[in-house]
Amino acid sequence: MTLATLSDVLHPAKAHGYAVAGLVTLGWEDMRAYVAAAEAENCAVILQAGPSCREHTPLPVLGKMFRHLAEAAHVPVVAHLDHGYTYDDCAQAVDCGFTSVMYDGSRKPLNDNIKETRKIADLAHAAGISCEGEIGFVGYADGESSAGTDPEDAAIFARETEVDAMAISVGNVHLQQDKQGGLDEARIATIQALTDVPLVIHGGSGVPVEQRQRLARSTNICKFNIGTELRMVFGEALRTAIGKDHARFDRVAILKDVHDPIEQAARSVLATMKG
Repeated sequence: MTLATLSDVLHPAKAHGYAVAGLVTLGWEDMRAYVAAAEAENCAVILQAGPSCREHTPLPVLGKMFRHLAEAAHVPVVAHLDHGYTYDDCAQAVDCGFTSVMYDGSRKPLNDNIKETRKIADLAHAAGISCEGEIGFVGYADGESSAGTDPEDAAIFARETEVDAMAISVGNVHLQQDKQGGLDEARIATIQALTDVPLVIHGGSGVPVEQRQRLARSTNICKFNIGTELRMVFGEALRTAIGKDHARFDRVAILKDVHDPIEQAARSVLATMKG
């Protein structure tokens, strides 16, 4: 059994200069391919259940799926709740066997975010699992704009919440389909100078691969969340699988054709970060 907490995989990453990928899952096909990729690359992986995933599949089911995959894997696998927006979201994930919860209070005033995140961190730690918080709102491509992380606020947040990992807003954007942007390395350096908590980048798909790779090795960024670029691979692979024979109708047969492209794409992502 290689079920791990977020702390289990991030502390070695921080100590040895690499990062762990938080791969956003939407269903069995991608989460299974992600674990296969991690085994092929011989590295840890974080399986993430975000809001859209939870809308499609109930948390109790996702918890069992994540744990089933982890228990059969020979590499560490974290079962992570991504963007829990309420205490109840996080408490349910704890009850469903998740080994890490992320509470997103980034839209709230600093004091409210600290108070609520600390409550959830205490809940997680009492259950023997990890908690990720977010300070500074990470926006969405063609949607809400980001509010960059204030380094002084980040230091206060890390100290008062006692989170195991801290997501920051430093030029990253959710759902970006290209890599034309880049992270604010000066702001990252200032944050890192004020706190040594492991740092997390949401919207990692939009970060240029070279920068992602370099920052994984040279900073306290220990986790990059990757979703959009792998979703794009899934969509293209599915279109190809259906298009090669329009008479096909068996869902299982079609989805089997999607596995290898997703695994290969996930391996490429993991290879850029691992130690």
